[in-house]
Amino acid sequence: MSTVTATPSVTRERPAHSPVRARLSFPGVMRGEWIKLLSLRSTWWTLGITVVLMTLVSLGQAASIQFMMEEPEGAALVGGMHGAEVATAGYQFGMVTIAVLGALLITGEYSTGMIRSTLAAVPTRLPVLAAKAIALVVLTLVVTAVGLALSYLVTMPFLSDYDLVPALDDTQTWQVVGGIAYFLVAAGLFALAMGTLLRSTAGAVTVSLTVLLLLPGILQFITLDWVQDIVTYLPLPAAMAFTTVSEAFSGEGGLSPWTGFAVVTAWAVVPMIAAAVTLRRRDA
Repeated sequence: MSTVTATPSVTRERPAHSPVRARLSFPGVMRGEWIKLLSLRSTWWTLGITVVLMTLVSLGQAASIQFMMEEPEGAALVGGMHGAEVATAGYQFGMVTIAVLGALLITGEYSTGMIRSTLAAVPTRLPVLAAKAIALVVLTLVVTAVGLALSYLVTMPFLSDYDLVPALDDTQTWQVVGGIAYFLVAAGLFALAMGTLLRSTAGAVTVSLTVLLLLPGILQFITLDWVQDIVTYLPLPAAMAFTTVSEAFSGEGGLSPWTGFAVVTAWAVVPMIAAAVTLRRRDA
């Protein structure tokens, strides 16, 4: 008899693989923020309104020159103007919509609860705020460039009658244009910081517009010296120190251009640092 020996089959167990934690790189975070930002209709509406307001207000300012020339005082005022200041007169209204966009950039996620998913994907959190800030800065610069370019084109027919068309090779022209772009970026970052700190759209928009727009207009009627000193260091009056180059638009006793530049920078940087610390420490 033949003996058949069965060879037992050996089952080899596959080594267990340790789970790999996927780390989202900063370019990935940046791409996600761009998708979220540009997929919202509110973003496009806000950007469109910004361009329209900047263009129409500048057009109205340029068109009003002919009425100012009818009075001797108005004619003297026009004679001291720089054309770039007239062609960019709508930037303060653009500031309002940019501030709203900056606040909505993060408060929209808090209102929908999406911020939990965002912070779960990026546990370190700070790259999220940095990506939002970069996206806001880029969009602000683009929409500012478009708004100022259109404002320049529509105001040229009115400014040419009074030899006020701003020369593109004039350093003061670029001081005004560059200063306005910088100020709008600072205003957007200030609103983004307020949105991060307050986590409420209504609260962030209210605080941002109050500081950026309402307080300078309200406090200027209080003639106390210390109140006027406070007004000087608010964002908009500080910005006017380097966005105005003629006596017709600049006030008396204001800051020097570089001091105004430093003050505007502080209004953007200090709240953003506070927002970063708060976002890092506070629960979503």
